[in-house]
Amino acid sequence: MGAGMTKSMRRELTRQQYLDLYYYMRLNRAVEETMVKLFRQNKIVGGLYSSLGQEAISVGTCYALERKDWIAPMIRNIGALLVKGVPPRDIFMQHMAKYDSPTKGRDGTSHFGDLDNLHIVSPISMLGDLIPVMTGVAIGGRYLGQKIVAMTWIGDGGSSTGVFHEGLNFAATQRAPFVLILENNLWAYSTPVGRQVPLDNLADRAKAYGIDSYIVDGNNVVAVYRTAREAVERARAGEGPILIEAKTFRRLGHAQHDPAEYVPKQMRASWEARDPIALYEKFLTAEKLLDVPVKKEIDGRLETLLAAEREFAENSPMPPPEFAEGGVYCTGDECHKIQARWERPIGEVTPPESSVKAVWTVPGFGAGKSSGGADAPIHFGDAPAVIEKPAGNGRGAKTAAKPPAKSAPKKAKAAVASASRKARR
Repeated sequence: MGAGMTKSMRRELTRQQYLDLYYYMRLNRAVEETMVKLFRQNKIVGGLYSSLGQEAISVGTCYALERKDWIAPMIRNIGALLVKGVPPRDIFMQHMAKYDSPTKGRDGTSHFGDLDNLHIVSPISMLGDLIPVMTGVAIGGRYLGQKIVAMTWIGDGGSSTGVFHEGLNFAATQRAPFVLILENNLWAYSTPVGRQVPLDNLADRAKAYGIDSYIVDGNNVVAVYRTAREAVERARAGEGPILIEAKTFRRLGHAQHDPAEYVPKQMRASWEARDPIALYEKFLTAEKLLDVPVKKEIDGRLETLLAAEREFAENSPMPPPEFAEGGVYCTGDECHKIQARWERPIGEVTPPESSVKAVWTVPGFGAGKSSGGADAPIHFGDAPAVIEKPAGNGRGAKTAAKPPAKSAPKKAKAAVASASRKARR
């Protein structure tokens, strides 16, 4: 990692930005360590999933976005939530199902978002489904003139789902300003990546849809940021979707209940020696961006913040029982108000400026159009089309094109065939 962090990379960020990346990775890990303690005290009611060893990916990719951009995190992307501005208390309360949580205690895991302010779409448990959803967000933003980029994450296992490919194809055909981060942490629950994908690089899956891709060391936060920043800029400029494969390792089990005894000890030890925070701290120290006083100040900030956030979360009440029947269905504005935020003249995307002639050209078949401008099927190839002829009253009279000559009756064909067989005898 040290060799990958060249001085040319250093000039792309200010000292404060370098320290921001360090702070958010540290915060990511500290938040999860706090939740492990709460889980063991039986204060977390849902599942708990760790991103230990993957912090550089969530932090580095999300840090490359602008405030107006949209994200849809998955279960190992708490770092992205923190970079976006979600306070730790919300993450704690969400997993503790407290009344003051973003979902008011109706969910005990990470299924929450913020559409109005932070532009976060809630995770979807069905792996891959966020790809077409965020493609839609990206297209919608472009239509409204917002010049946004949408980003989501998926694992190596999720890249084998059907909707992964359907979503990428949709994003490619629409040239959506969309960036997909594929976190290849080598394990899909207990299945090693080599047993579920016949590829060395999952980034190659983008080639099938004409999508450009990158491969990056997922434990090098500077490389992750640099790659994501370039991808985001290209997507925003109209070059279409980009896929980034970040190679890393899931150092704990799928969730707290999984001891991951199926992982070879040598593999685990090798990746633990490449801890992204330890490697980045070494880089910062070598480049004189981090010293003992600064590190001590960051340690103090984290300790003070997490103590206050945990106390707030633990003191938050549980939701009242009668509250369970609410919020099941969206009831309109009292649930949340949805309306378009136009940042371009609406006339640019509405008729007459946005109108096109109802003529379709199909390679190899020519051009087809509806009959007389009416809503009728279009006609290509040998299909008889409706032809307009002028009538005496000046209006177009519609007549069908002359159909091809009728074939001989079936009985006549049968007689000829019978005569032919007799002649051969």
